[in-house]
Parts: sequence; structure tokens; C-alpha cells
Amino acid sequence: MKRILIVDDEPNVRLNYRITLEVEGHQVIETASGTEALKRLKLGKFDLAILDMRMPGMSGLDLLAAMRAQKIRTPAIIVTAYSDVPNAVRAIQLGASDFLQKPLRPDDLRRVANEVMLRNSEPAAPSDDMLNQFDHSVAEARRLIQSGDLNAAKAHVLRAVELNADPAESFSVAAELAEKSGDVERARKLYEAAIKLDDQNASAKLGLRRIFQSLHAIELQRPAGSL
Repeated sequence: MKRILIVDDEPNVRLNYRITLEVEGHQVIETASGTEALKRLKLGKFDLAILDMRMPGMSGLDLLAAMRAQKIRTPAIIVTAYSDVPNAVRAIQLGASDFLQKPLRPDDLRRVANEVMLRNSEPAAPSDDMLNQFDHSVAEARRLIQSGDLNAAKAHVLRAVELNADPAESFSVAAELAEKSGDVERARKLYEAAIKLDDQNASAKLGLRRIFQSLHAIELQRPAGSL
């Protein structure tokens, strides 16, 4: 069970997030202000903080900056109702793990929260049985991805992520599924997360190179002067 702190000044938003994450078995604590959140983060360990960008007094970015200044390394997701590129850049510079825009679908919040916590967790040493199951799940996922059976592949990807015997490879195979499904931005993030964990992960390096090449090809095909 993971401990998650929700920081948002809107009670209905906090309630929706709480219900969404408690379904996964997580312990959810909520607060309406950045000042109170900072006190809670100092007193106890949290596995994730979900911060609203715009709140009265201390904003989500101000809170994140205060956390980092006080050496609080809790992984953080910034949520905003606005499409704000400069603030997104600032959030990443401060060490935010992701930047999401409202309204959030419950499935998206659960997926991103679990990905961020997995990315920042310390994996236990896997047993031989776990390794065998993990290798089988990864191999089956890749076989099904190549054959185009993405729904069946998803079940094996989720099983590999759950086992997490090799976190970098978990992210890599999840990225392959995202790429094949057409979600290039999610694939890019997952490939980069895999490489951050293991800079020798060949499948992640190849996948990231493939994405950059395809994006470059699209740019070259655009007529001169087009936006």
C-alpha cells in the first residue's frame, strides 16, 4: 500500500482523486493548502504528492519549489486546468515527475500515479520464479505487439509491470505497446524512463531512436513555411 498526498483547494476534486486512488488500495491523505501540505510532508513519508497548480496562497509550483528547497524528495505530479507551457517547463525543472491537465479521467490518473510511484520505488531482489514469470510476460507481450494483438499484449505488459523484476525492461515493453498503439508521447516518456534506470537497455534506446527518426521524417515532409 502506497501513501499519497492530494493537495487541491476544491473539495470535489480531492474527493474524486481519493476515490480513484483508494480503489487501487492506496492510503490517501488530502489537504486544501500548500502550507498544510508542506507540514504533512515534513512529518511523514509519502510515496507521491498530487499538486494542483493554482491554489490561493501557495501555488502547486511554489509548494514544489519549497519541497525541493527543504530536501523533500517525494515524487510529485502537477495538475492544472490550463494549457501552460512555461509552467510545465518550470514544473519539470523543479523535478516534477509528470504534468497533467484537467479534467482527468480516473484511468489516466491511476495509470500515471502508478507509473510515477513504480519509477521511484526501490525494487526488491526478484526470486528465480519471479524472473521466469517476468521474462515470459515480456516475451509474450512483444510477440503479441508484433502480431498486432494489442489487447492481449496489454495483459502481459501489466503483468510484467506488476512483477517489476527488471524495472527498465518493464518501462521499455510498456513503451513498445504505447508506440504501437499510436501514443508516441507516452512511449517517448516510458523509453526515457527505462534509459534513466538502465542506460544500456538496448530495446529502449532503439525505441527512442525510432521515435525521433519518425518525428524528424514528419518534419522533413512538411511544406516549407508551414506551421
